Amino acid sequence: MLCVLALVMVALCNSACGRHHNGKRLVVILVPSQDNPYFKAEGDAAAAAAEARGYAVRIDAHADDAFRQDNLVDMAIASNAAALILDNAGADASVSAVRRATAAGIKCFLIDREINVSGIAVAQIVADNFQGAVLGAKEFVRLMDGQGKYAELLGKESDTNAQIRTRGFHSVLDHSRSLILASAQSANWSQSEAFSKTETTLQAQGDLKGILAGNDTMAVGAAAAVKANGRSMIIVGFDGSPDALEAIRSGEMQATVLQPAAKIAKLAVAEMDKYLKTGATGKPERQVIPCELVTKENVDDYEVFSRKE
Repeated sequence: MLCVLALVMVALCNSACGRHHNGKRLVVILVPSQDNPYFKAEGDAAAAAAEARGYAVRIDAHADDAFRQDNLVDMAIASNAAALILDNAGADASVSAVRRATAAGIKCFLIDREINVSGIAVAQIVADNFQGAVLGAKEFVRLMDGQGKYAELLGKESDTNAQIRTRGFHSVLDHSRSLILASAQSANWSQSEAFSKTETTLQAQGDLKGILAGNDTMAVGAAAAVKANGRSMIIVGFDGSPDALEAIRSGEMQATVLQPAAKIAKLAVAEMDKYLKTGATGKPERQVIPCELVTKENVDDYEVFSRKE
């Protein structure tokens, strides 16, 4: 009888403490995609950092689908996860999921994208997308010599970061009267869609001089379309992906803005670990990490979404 009671008490303790079946506390990491190199890099960095600290880890992708995200959060709750590292599916659409996880005792640490409510996540750690967009736009203007026609490829319209980046771009571009915006289209963060839309734009705009893309996946797609059409063009992206770094080395792109995805993910895990052990992170909930400009001159100083250590 005592043995059975002891087993019950252990089970209750494990549940209350957010322990996984192997005795380690479980950290659930949710990212938009495990195919996209940016999201894979942040997920891998968070997982490695958590495992190094002795946590069990489960990674999954919500595909920017709030309903799928809700189901994955419910699975985390059912698994008695101790913490959730989340790159969320929308600033408004994700509020209820974060609120539900927090109410269930899961400590939530948001990376890359904020939500529009404070006080329900322990931390919201994001790159300074506006500052990064200003960096990228200033370099684009310099490369364009402040004049000529350009096209803009925007990210997914529902994504807060896409909106912030285009605002940052235009806070610079709109002050240059000799720069002419010939085309602005969403390519939904997609390389294939960016290729297709760039081809159409090139056919319609024979004197196009440059392309500014809201992320590197679209920039790489645009660069491929430009090359396929036998053209050369100034192309600037955003994220700091391995493909973009290689395109900068080869001259098919001129610059990108690196979001320190790996740094942000590791920082979130460090704060999570400290919070679970002490009850505090010592940091404000909302933290903004600056982006960095990558050009041909400094490209070899960078690796997978981070500066080389």
